[in-house]
Amino acid sequence: MPSPLYSTRRGHGPRVVLVHGFTQSANSWARISLELEADFEVVTVDLPGHGRSAPPEPASDLTQAAEALAQTGGAASYVGYSLGGRHCLQLALQRPELVERLVVVGAHPGIEDESGRSERRELDEQLASGLERGGDEMMPAFLDRWLAGPLFAHLDEEQADRASRLANTSAGLAGSLRTAGTGTQTPLWGRLCELEMPVLVVVGAADDKFGPIARRTAEAIGPNARLAVVARSGHAVCFERPRSFVSLLREFLGDRD
Repeated sequence: MPSPLYSTRRGHGPRVVLVHGFTQSANSWARISLELEADFEVVTVDLPGHGRSAPPEPASDLTQAAEALAQTGGAASYVGYSLGGRHCLQLALQRPELVERLVVVGAHPGIEDESGRSERRELDEQLASGLERGGDEMMPAFLDRWLAGPLFAHLDEEQADRASRLANTSAGLAGSLRTAGTGTQTPLWGRLCELEMPVLVVVGAADDKFGPIARRTAEAIGPNARLAVVARSGHAVCFERPRSFVSLLREFLGDRD
């Protein structure tokens, strides 16, 4: 059975688990966690291969990572951004009894065609191999290239939060790419209709790549899903528009009708 993940717990009230994206860590949620702690028990986790959690086993996959997340967070509302959103979607299908409410931000339910997944696996392997060759001393240069990509190039210094990303290791990120990338993920599109808990699907209005994915995700889940498009933000909605995002969370997590 997978080991629980490194986590922090702050505040009191209904539990909400915040799950970060690739190259981030539990610390990436610091501002949002602080905003929520007055009314919620906020759990932040380091995903496998990130922060202070152990690298994933070579033969592991997203289902095992989701089980580790379940062991760590327990029964709660789950909020996942990008890579974290894919973990939370998997968890909600795998252990629905634990997920009271689900928020996914800029998350992909999976690449449907095998050729597309194969191409993505090859790209992720190239990145992983480059990380291993460069070692930890090359992490700053890797992060510079990662944050210069189309999803993140517009972020300012605070939004990019490069300092929290430097807590990661090259070996850990390489392991995450190989075991939890979209190239290895079993597509979840056909199962989204199984989700019975309330779901909030969040996307930035300027996120041209994930906008259509978010709309299709909400439609596939059905009537218990709500789509929220956040103005003046791209892929990293939570960190580009933190006040708007916290307001969305408070409204959604507090709505018990």
